[in-house]
Amino acid sequence: MAFTERSHAFIAAKFYVHLRGAFEGKGVRSFIHATQYYAGQRGQRMAQRALRDGKELTYETYMEYGEWVNSPSIIENGEANQAVVEEVSPDYVIRVTRCPWHIQFKEMGLVEAGHEYCAHLDAAICRGFNPYLDYQVERTLHKSDCCIHRIRNANVKPNAAKRKEHARGFEYHCAHSYWAYREVAVAIWERRGEKISLQVLEDFADEYGAEMADALLSYRYENFNVAGAPAIHP
Repeated sequence: MAFTERSHAFIAAKFYVHLRGAFEGKGVRSFIHATQYYAGQRGQRMAQRALRDGKELTYETYMEYGEWVNSPSIIENGEANQAVVEEVSPDYVIRVTRCPWHIQFKEMGLVEAGHEYCAHLDAAICRGFNPYLDYQVERTLHKSDCCIHRIRNANVKPNAAKRKEHARGFEYHCAHSYWAYREVAVAIWERRGEKISLQVLEDFADEYGAEMADALLSYRYENFNVAGAPAIHP
């Protein structure tokens, strides 16, 4: 079994379940805050790479420096993202009709968790990249027939595209997700947040195996705020 978009969604979904179960509305707000924290770190790494390359932090550069592409198994299973660009200027508007994160949340019966995740994630990544860009998620697949993402006054060229050399594998993304949510859960809820984080790890091991859970733990000393090469893990 490999790390994919599905295992990435599973981690967020389980944090939502356990935070909501323990703290109800306060837990949901904690989940949203953790999602934004995680996403902001991704955006900051993207900005650091772009600045190192002498790029302006425009939305077009944001697209170029994205950190993920669909994993091979998701493509083979016919679950890869399907998106259409409906406008490029002045606003850049994307309509998404299929998404592996949506598929995973739906299969887990966690539509509300998926909506809260997707409603906040991309806008927070973009804010981490450049807080002056205006990224809005107007609809999500969890509560509509498509996702609508609008970036106001982006003025993107029609052929703008992501560069694959900036992508990270989903082991890295899953580890980042787990440790970011864990950091926020413990910061807010202290010992109870640590207990929830350990429960999420147990849930992950039950679903994906001890070896993959141990891989997440191997990133405990990773600094996810910086764009350098990943640390060597024991």
